[in-house]
Amino acid sequence: MVFTNSNQAKINHALVENTTKKDMPGFQDFGEVNLTGNGGHGYIRLDWFTPDALPTWGDGRLLILGDKGFIEIRKYTDLAKSEKGNHLFLANNDEVKHIDCSNVKLPYFRNLINDILNRTETACPQDLTYLSMELAIKAQEQGEKK
Repeated sequence: MVFTNSNQAKINHALVENTTKKDMPGFQDFGEVNLTGNGGHGYIRLDWFTPDALPTWGDGRLLILGDKGFIEIRKYTDLAKSEKGNHLFLANNDEVKHIDCSNVKLPYFRNLINDILNRTETACPQDLTYLSMELAIKAQEQGEKK
């Protein structure tokens, strides 16, 4: 929604499952949701799968695809190149490059605390927060029905 400027969205597909811990009923180690907003569409996946050789516990990734290129953000590792995190990769019609984001300031949590204390919306608009949580709850409910 943030990347597409969508203020409405519908869930096309949602799935949650217990892939690896069959001896633990109710445990969910995999989830995915596909949604369409009024400004674009997206896919979200969350899982608890980490190969033993990975130098970190898990990996956070964000991939933004567009018709002129893409951006990939690797939060914790650059596979087989660096054990350091905070990588941004950009590919478009003009260039392909790596941007080291390890020194980039991240004001979100500072702004969120300020928003709570001062009833402001600097970290994230309340409408977006409510829509995100509504979609997360609906996706969870839909994913559990399958």
